[in-house]
Amino acid sequence: MVVDAVPEGKYADVGMGIRMHFHEAGSGDRGTVLFVHGSGPGASGWSNFKGNYPLLAEHGYRAIVPDTMGYGYSSKPEQGAFSLDDVAAQYKALLDAVGVDRVTVVGNSQGGAIAITMALNYPDLVAKLVLMAPGGLETRETYMEMEGIRAMIRVLYKEGISRETMRKVFRLQLHDESKITDEVIEERFQVATTQHKDNIARIHVANQEDRLPEIKCPVLCFWGANDKFCPPSGASKIASRCPNSRTMLISSCGHWVMVEYAKLFNQLTLQFLENDLG
Repeated sequence: MVVDAVPEGKYADVGMGIRMHFHEAGSGDRGTVLFVHGSGPGASGWSNFKGNYPLLAEHGYRAIVPDTMGYGYSSKPEQGAFSLDDVAAQYKALLDAVGVDRVTVVGNSQGGAIAITMALNYPDLVAKLVLMAPGGLETRETYMEMEGIRAMIRVLYKEGISRETMRKVFRLQLHDESKITDEVIEERFQVATTQHKDNIARIHVANQEDRLPEIKCPVLCFWGANDKFCPPSGASKIASRCPNSRTMLISSCGHWVMVEYAKLFNQLTLQFLENDLG
């Protein structure tokens, strides 16, 4: 089903019966950047990163912006459970399909957890990580106590999907409510109507905090101090346990750093791609 608010791109078969949808832009003369979005009703790569990947493409990078299984235009299995290893393998298969053997992975929320798994499982593939409030750093019980997660669960299983309930969740996702535009709500709502309500539980996000010291590639991490989905205490875990990392905790910012502080995120990410952590 094609939704009007989100443009359609390309597709690749990535195994396990999954067909992954993705957008791409840029020449790739300076390398490739893979963008991995978060979860939640109506999520898609384009909706998460449309304000970020074009700048990198303009500077000579090949930007690949997929929809994770269950989201956007990608396959949406209604049965079965998938681990982070399974989903990381799907992303690896996508990169193989488009001819990429070295990549910087940008991931937010669940996408950050997937990015971490990719760095752990495929160290020769992942050159650098850019993380924004990555998941998979706490127990499930800790996440279920977060105000934003509780609101999202209520919408999925009690209140139902509507433009107004989507707006309720986004009021917790962003610190600056002026950035909750009708365009953003429509993008998410139209995709959400194509998803099964159990979609969010289809991917099991394991707690990977004890494995952070195994990540040897350079890591740049952003975290909003007012995040109501992933505890900001995770920022110190990245900073203290990833041996080659820099972490920025941003005041007056919620769960979507790349939207609320797009200029800052874009500039620092570009600098990181060009100059590592100097």
